[in-house]
Formats: sequence, C-alpha cells, structure tokens
Amino acid sequence: MGAAIDLLVKRAEKLKEPEDFNVVLLNDNYTSMDFVVDVLVLIFNKDEQEAERIMMDVHRKGRAVVGKYTLDIAVTKSEQVHSLAEQNNFPLRCVLEPS
Repeated sequence: MGAAIDLLVKRAEKLKEPEDFNVVLLNDNYTSMDFVVDVLVLIFNKDEQEAERIMMDVHRKGRAVVGKYTLDIAVTKSEQVHSLAEQNNFPLRCVLEPS
C-alpha cells in the first residue's frame, strides 16, 4: 500500500500548468490600419479603443503583443488572423512567442 501512495505523490509532483504563449502582431507596409483594428476586435475580442491603441503600437514599434494564451488557443488565433488577412488580400502576419 505504501508504494501506491508514493506513486500518486510522484505523479502529482510532475503535473504543471500549461505554458502560455504571446500572440504578437507584426507590422507591414500594406495592411490597412482599419483592417488591423477589425482583426483585433473580431479575433481577439478587444474593444474599439484598445484595438486602436494596439494597432498604433504595431504601427510605431513594428510589433505588439495582442494576447497571452495556451498553445492550442494561440495557434488557433494565429490561423484565424492569417486566414482573414488572406481573404482580404492583406499580408498581415503574427507569430507566437513563449511568454
């Protein structure tokens, strides 16, 4: 019975929270500012004011973190950005970085 308890303790010690990733939106010289704001509202659920602030950070600094998510959600958000950009003929891109 003691071995079973030791095994349960070892398994519990190995569990940890999933790693989070930042979704980083990248600037380009072609995607309209209005489209970037729309992406931030539609995909990242930002309100209009915060979306405009983030869009200006992307424009001025070349990049901005738009959200922090677990890997599967970050990948989904990134794919949504790329798909929507492609549908609208924009080269908008984002990358994932460990947070």
